[in-house]
Amino acid sequence: MSQLLEMLGCQYPIIQGPIGELNDPEMVAAVSEAGAFGMLALGFVSDIEQVRQLVAAVREKTDKPFGANLMISLNPNNEKILETLHEAGVKTVTTSGGSPKKIYPKLRQLGMKGLHVALSAPQAVKAVDAGAHGVIVSGTEAGGLRTLGPESTNFILIPLVSDLVDVPVVAAGGIADRRGFQAATALGAQGVQIGTAFLAAAESPACRAWKDAIVECGDACTMRVPLGAMTIRSIINPKLRQLVDSGADLSGRYDLANAGKAWKEGDFDLFPAGAGQVSALIGKVKPVKEIVQEMVS
Repeated sequence: MSQLLEMLGCQYPIIQGPIGELNDPEMVAAVSEAGAFGMLALGFVSDIEQVRQLVAAVREKTDKPFGANLMISLNPNNEKILETLHEAGVKTVTTSGGSPKKIYPKLRQLGMKGLHVALSAPQAVKAVDAGAHGVIVSGTEAGGLRTLGPESTNFILIPLVSDLVDVPVVAAGGIADRRGFQAATALGAQGVQIGTAFLAAAESPACRAWKDAIVECGDACTMRVPLGAMTIRSIINPKLRQLVDSGADLSGRYDLANAGKAWKEGDFDLFPAGAGQVSALIGKVKPVKEIVQEMVS
């Protein structure tokens, strides 16, 4: 058994990528029941009672292991959330969006395990130095929040980080089937984190318009959209294409605060549909179990 599987306690080294406020206990349970590692997204959840309710709702639907993601800089209640997760028997979490130094002393005190999301090799090394038990390296192909500057693809980032750290490396970005899974492990990763492919799954709580946007996305149909001090990889819809072709300055055009409303209603002119480049490889909506089984076949 690999270090990662020992840490996760699940059958396959596949982690569900947490996405914004898409917290659906049924989806988390479906991922865990399929043999992967379901994840609650607690980055924007600060109410401790809500955390308890979400965990309990997942527990009602599966007895398999699952975890949660904490965004370090955005949530003032992370330490209390860790205590609540620990009390509920959650053993492993992922962390992102801030310095691991702020949270890993508490995490280790509780005897929990944590994997930190890194967008570059230096970030990965710093995360391990700060106490992370593993790192999730997110190449520029990945959806979600990104940097403003140059970034490496996973074909560079995975082996680079694997050579620099002595903890499990998980690959995130550009993976939707067994080819991507096998490529990631060949490059040195012990497992993968899947965001876009699970986002488009049958059990996903994402609206139909979002799933359709992923399925219909072709080659080079995503871009990093600027959001002040960061970017977000999103699908280029007609309005965004028009703005890009006209040479418009996109800085300040989209407000991340509108993402939840836009994604819930399918209004991608208000805020584009977040997704990774791997959308081009996703041709239809499939059940979670089918996605996982094909990936490990």
